[in-house]
Amino acid sequence: MNFKSLLILFVLSLSSLTTINAQEKESGRAVIKTKINCDHFKGCETGELNFKANMLKIKGVKMYTLDEKSMSILVYYNPKKTNLETIRTAISKIGYDADDVKADPAGYEKLDSCCKAA
Repeated sequence: MNFKSLLILFVLSLSSLTTINAQEKESGRAVIKTKINCDHFKGCETGELNFKANMLKIKGVKMYTLDEKSMSILVYYNPKKTNLETIRTAISKIGYDADDVKADPAGYEKLDSCCKAA
């Protein structure tokens, strides 16, 4: 392969990554990494129930799925009403990490001891 072919391949790869990122923002779908310490999160009052109540209060969040095993949250949201930083901050205020946004200390303190790191 010559230099020109490599350059074209690189530009095409870069543009496809940008397109994927733009499509994700337009669709309002994102995966947010978190950390769940509770061994019985589903059904836990300050775990699942508190999390659910607060997630649905975030303006623009349509739906979410929490995957305890992969410690991630798949969020569907309306990008005209909210953005990822707002969602991450709201998750932090509940007491959980959200990607690079650490759990808010006040929110973390409200969690039951079972939901806190040992």
